Amino acid sequence: MDETHIENLEESLEGYKSKILEVNKGALLWERDLIFTARTQMGYVVEFDANLQWGCAPTETLLMSVAGCMAIDVFHFLKKMKAEVTDFKIDFSGVRKPDPPQYYKSIDLVINVFGNGITPKKLDRAISLSQNKYCSVYNALRKDIEVNVSYNIK
Repeated sequence: MDETHIENLEESLEGYKSKILEVNKGALLWERDLIFTARTQMGYVVEFDANLQWGCAPTETLLMSVAGCMAIDVFHFLKKMKAEVTDFKIDFSGVRKPDPPQYYKSIDLVINVFGNGITPKKLDRAISLSQNKYCSVYNALRKDIEVNVSYNIK
């Protein structure tokens, strides 16, 4: 990819990246036992449950957030590179440290993308831009977490 095309890709992010809320707010409410409900300032709700019966674990939502942030970036870049995406899915997994604090030691993301005009070169560039510059969640992670990203083009 030439430098002009790369600059155009990055300029295209001004749309959704410039609309961020500089301050994010919300509230977490204790329901019962070790069950909590979190609500964002926009009204979205996530239920957390230490026993995983009524909600998810906070560490699960961290994995979902990494995958979601990267998905938005990569999908957007592929569209700007004139790829026709017909289906897009990221499978994710994380390996945690067994002792407290039980942070993730490694995260694996597998991007499964279907469509026309999707090439390894385009995907590599989109992933690189997301990881190195634009994915806020990825860049908020501990620096010692090994993050592996692979993909399947169909």
